[in-house]
Amino acid sequence: MTYSGIIIASAALVFGFTQASDAQQKMSLTVEQAVAIGNENSKSLHMSAMKVQASDARVREANAGALPSVRVNGLYTRLSEVEPFDVGKSLNPLFQAIGAVNPSTPADKILNNITARATVQQPLFTGFRISAGRDIAEYSAQAASQDFAKDKKELAYAVKSAYWTLFKANEFKKVVDENVEQMKVHLKDVENLMGQGMATMNDVLKVQVQLSEAQVRQIDARNAVLLSMIALNNTIGLPLSTEITIASPIDPTPKQLAAIDGLVTKAMTDRPEIAAMQARVQASEAGVTLARSGWYPQIALVGNYTYSNPNQRIFPQTQTFSDSWDVSVSLSFDVWNWGATAHQTDQAQSQLAQTYDAMGQLKDGIMLEVTQNYLNQKQSIERIDVARQGVRQAEENYRITNEKFKRGLSLNSDLLDAEVALLQARINVTQSLVDYELAEARLEKAIGD
Repeated sequence: MTYSGIIIASAALVFGFTQASDAQQKMSLTVEQAVAIGNENSKSLHMSAMKVQASDARVREANAGALPSVRVNGLYTRLSEVEPFDVGKSLNPLFQAIGAVNPSTPADKILNNITARATVQQPLFTGFRISAGRDIAEYSAQAASQDFAKDKKELAYAVKSAYWTLFKANEFKKVVDENVEQMKVHLKDVENLMGQGMATMNDVLKVQVQLSEAQVRQIDARNAVLLSMIALNNTIGLPLSTEITIASPIDPTPKQLAAIDGLVTKAMTDRPEIAAMQARVQASEAGVTLARSGWYPQIALVGNYTYSNPNQRIFPQTQTFSDSWDVSVSLSFDVWNWGATAHQTDQAQSQLAQTYDAMGQLKDGIMLEVTQNYLNQKQSIERIDVARQGVRQAEENYRITNEKFKRGLSLNSDLLDAEVALLQARINVTQSLVDYELAEARLEKAIGD
């Protein structure tokens, strides 16, 4: 390849990489797509999912406690040299006196002891300790699962809030941009009138000051768009430099609100926090049962298989491997532990009472949250109609004032006031529409949708 060919290929490669980078930095997203991306990239949601996974593992661990356990252990012991005890030698005078033969000879020294043992243990009765532990693990897993659902809904609301905030920033920028262009036209008209002797330099200066203020608002609006876009990128886990285009329009027709009583009832049924707290109440009840297990005996079936050299159960002992087994039923019972079981039970009952109180507080908070969000959404619907009426009035006022100003029948200050009123009216419409979307999202979260 020639030098010029290498240059062309390198340029093409760089251009392709640049195009790919630009494609990665620009995205057009609907609000549903933004929520989906947020769910996929959220670190906090991943942490919540791992808590669910850990809780499920604890359930399996608790279930294993009711099954037989098998343990294997080995032991090697080296004994020190000692003088063997010879029963025959100690009684030799007696044997000689009665004319008997000494039947005893010193035993062989076995200094190396090797033992391998397998133990199988099956709990038979634990005072409901195992079943209570299993119930606690299962209810805790249910609570963790409902917490995950709650975190998912809260993330969805956070994404929607950031999404519609960016939408509002974009709409504000459009309105401000239109206002700047409107002021520029106004300035030209005033300058033309001044050239015809129908306006003064003071009129021109007033419009120039108003235009400067509009251009400052334009800078602020442009910065607000960038900040809102960064906030949305951060919420859904995209690079902060990603350029997002809003693809979901706001529905101009607000939905009909259901009755407040029905919404409260739905929240009490569908909110994952309620289900999670109910599971925690049941777990606390099982905790009381677990604490009371200390009042009962602990019974287990135990079996051992031993393979050792020498085997202590075989006599006389020889330096050979041999096996043996045993089966037993063990029973243990705390006759006196200075009231430890009673104190543990008191603690568990206190925790249960706290959980009941937490459930009551949660229900009160949800009822208040639903009511507040219901009233906020109702207010936002009313504000939309008023804001739209204000735009129609401001547009008509600006049209009439502008025509009068061009014919010399209206003051320059009147037209400036009409322009400001129109700008504010358009901003109010955008604000009311976004407030409605956010109020609807908050109400949906409050009722568990």
